[in-house]
Amino acid sequence: MSTVNIPRLDLATYVNGSAAERKQFSDDIGKAFNETGFVTITNHGLSKQLIDELYAQVKALFALPDSVKKSYEIPELAGQRGYTGKGKETAKGFSTPDLKEFWQIGQTVTDDAVLKEEYPDNLVVKELPVFNTTTREIYSKLEETGTYLLRAIAVYLGLPENYFDNKVHNGNSILRTLHYFPIENPDALPPDAVRAGAHEDINLITLLIGASADGLEVLTREGKWFPVKAHGEDLVVNVGDMLQRLTNNKLKSTTHRVVNPPRELMKNSRYSVPFFLHPISDMDLTSLPSTVDTEHPKLYTDITAGEYLDERLREIGLKK
Repeated sequence: MSTVNIPRLDLATYVNGSAAERKQFSDDIGKAFNETGFVTITNHGLSKQLIDELYAQVKALFALPDSVKKSYEIPELAGQRGYTGKGKETAKGFSTPDLKEFWQIGQTVTDDAVLKEEYPDNLVVKELPVFNTTTREIYSKLEETGTYLLRAIAVYLGLPENYFDNKVHNGNSILRTLHYFPIENPDALPPDAVRAGAHEDINLITLLIGASADGLEVLTREGKWFPVKAHGEDLVVNVGDMLQRLTNNKLKSTTHRVVNPPRELMKNSRYSVPFFLHPISDMDLTSLPSTVDTEHPKLYTDITAGEYLDERLREIGLKK
C-alpha cells in the first residue's frame, strides 16, 4: 500500500552525518511520524550479540516457575517495576485482558536526589543475575538512542535541537520484557482475546527491539490493518500519545495491536522488548504554539506528563 510510509532510516546518518544528511534524516522521520507514526531504525547502537543475550535472558525469566515470578509482583507499584502476571492489563476500551505477562525496569537516577525519591527501585531477579545487568545495559543504550531520535524530531518541529534533552534525562522511561504465552486450547478463549488489543502508547516515543515472531500491525488512515516487519536487528520506533498531544496531532500516535498467530502456532511463545521513552513527570504537554492555528485548532487540554501517565494507567487497569 503506497499510503503506508514506514521507512527504514539509518541513525548513523544523523549522529555522524553531514549537515545535509542530518536534515534529510530529520525530514524523513518527521514525514513518517506525520503520516503513519512508525519508522524502522538501523545502526541504533545495539549489537546483535547484546540483543541475542537479551532475548536469552528474557526467555529464561519467563521460564521461571509461576511461584517465583509472582514473588516479584508488587501491586502497589501499578506494574511499573517487576512482574505483572497474566490477565492484568487490558487495552483501553476493551474488557478482555491481553494474552501476556511482562516485567518492567525503570529509571536509575544517580545525579538528582529529588527525582531519585520519585521513582521506586528496580527489582533484582536473584535467580538470573545476567538478566539484571543485560537489561540495565539495554535500557541505557536505548535511552541514548531515543535522545538522538528526539533531537531529529525537534529539528523537524522547528525547535532547538536539544529541546527534549533535559526533559528525558532521568525521565520516567520503562523497559518492558514481554511474554505472549502459549495457548494450549484456543477454543476456550473469549472470542475477543488477543495478544495485545488495539491501542496507542502513552509515552513520547517507543523503541521496540524486534520480536521473536510476527504479529505487530498498525491501523492505516484507510482503516486497514498493515503488518509491520523489521529487518534483522532493526528497531521499530513509533510515536506515543504524549508526543501527539505536544504536537497537536501533527505527529501521529497510531493505533497498533499484536494479533494472534494462526491456530497451529498458538502453542508457541512470542517475546518482545519495547522501551517506552517517557519524560520527567513535570514536563508540560501543552500543545506547541507552532502546531496550533486556525486550520489546526488546539485539540487537548493542558496537562503534565505525570498527570497524563496516571490517568492512562488507571484506564488500562494497572492502577486502581
